[in-house]
Amino acid sequence: MTSHILVIDDDPVQRRLLTNMIERLGHVAHLADNGRSGLELLERKGGMINVILLDLLMPQMNGHGFLEALAERGIDTPVIVQTGQGGIETVVQAMQAGAFDFLVKPVSPERLSIAIGNALKMASRDGRVKTARRPRGGAVGFDDIVSASPAMIRVLDLARRAAQSNIPIVLEGESGVGKEMVARAIQAASDRASKPFITVNCGAIPHNLVESILFGHEKGAFTGATEKHSGKFVDADGGTLFLDEIGDLPLEVQVKLLRAVQQGEIETVGARQPQRVNVRLISATNKDLINEVREGRFREDLYYRLNVFPITIPALRRRKEDIPVLVRAFVDRFTAEQRLNQPLAVSGGAMALLTAYDWPGNIRQLENAIFRAVVLAEGGELTVKDFPQIATQIPGYVVADRSGFSWGEAGPERRPVSGAPATVAASRADIPERSEPWEQVSDGRFENAIASVGEGGEVRKLADVEEELIRFALKFYRGQMSQVARKLGIGRSTLYRKLKDYGIDPDNPLREAA
Repeated sequence: MTSHILVIDDDPVQRRLLTNMIERLGHVAHLADNGRSGLELLERKGGMINVILLDLLMPQMNGHGFLEALAERGIDTPVIVQTGQGGIETVVQAMQAGAFDFLVKPVSPERLSIAIGNALKMASRDGRVKTARRPRGGAVGFDDIVSASPAMIRVLDLARRAAQSNIPIVLEGESGVGKEMVARAIQAASDRASKPFITVNCGAIPHNLVESILFGHEKGAFTGATEKHSGKFVDADGGTLFLDEIGDLPLEVQVKLLRAVQQGEIETVGARQPQRVNVRLISATNKDLINEVREGRFREDLYYRLNVFPITIPALRRRKEDIPVLVRAFVDRFTAEQRLNQPLAVSGGAMALLTAYDWPGNIRQLENAIFRAVVLAEGGELTVKDFPQIATQIPGYVVADRSGFSWGEAGPERRPVSGAPATVAASRADIPERSEPWEQVSDGRFENAIASVGEGGEVRKLADVEEELIRFALKFYRGQMSQVARKLGIGRSTLYRKLKDYGIDPDNPLREAA
């Protein structure tokens, strides 16, 4: 999926190199030459920016000033710091200021790809769709978790019981199912409700900083430790510490975590004596921890200490009864946040489509899809045409963004279209047949309907589908070969070879090449 990366660097050569790397990864680069202009661009773009790539040494506003400005504004877009100075002091200062990751110049494309990928995963897990975030003045309670499925109701019942004690809890489930929200509800229902709730994403912390961030360090404990750092366990003292992606903890840190769980003591880096803490521990993972134990990546003794009260949160595809209630809740919330003049309804066809989809990104993906639809809504009702990416992923059904396709109130109706076995047809209007399933419609956009099944009812050959997709891409990107190759994920030489193999004229992809 294409993401938007903001590059802030005063070196034009670095900006050009980073832009090239980012575009090769399939993302879009936005450029600023200092922290102040980067901040202005970020505020103009709103929630569009997914990751920030930040240089530290710049005129007008340096990287540290930029990080402070982000904190003051409450902007939590993941920031990857990059600098020519790779000392531990610079790393610690940047991480304490809120940086997500740290790169040393010159950065390799592979390292940059990993850093951006990790930042995007963290943003997805933590729900960092900035304008879609739900503002909350107080704690999240069980009443804030909407559900209609028996499986999820059982989960919430277990969580309510667990809230009445200090028993260690492990929340299991795929990314995006709502593990942190359940953890916050447990905290709010416990006798620690008025105490701190501290979250740590174990998979988002560089391994060499995990121990310091979790347990803290004394001044002078290592090179660059210019001041004392309390650590997350001390920050959560008396309250709850939520360790997300617990399976990503390094083995050497797992030993110290075991002592904290067993004896209620932590060893601060550089301290002479252990420190007692009173922390309720809730862990979360999307991994199979027992398999991690078998593979030697997770300590068996720590596993049994943490896994006293496991709660498995089912994926959204396994509790589809929740989809309609979640859809309505998200629509109501985003309608209020966007300050729309009228409430939005959801058509029966759109609800049927959303319920039919399996949602591999779970609740977070559903939330983002609803947010996009509400922002782009043109009428008083969300219909199938407001969810084009979802409709095209359901086998046998295709829909173009605002091309006229829709589902009626009674649900989907299948109708043959030339070049495609079936499509979704509007219940109140006839859709004219077209010579190509993806040709331009009257408003200049494209009808996205590349068929996977031929007229005889058999799956089409891969080469035929590939040829049609290349023709579509050439038409869509108006013959810009670099853009076509990049979006198709192939090199330009490979693209030219395929054009020759399939006899495609790049200037007129609908016509056979001479």
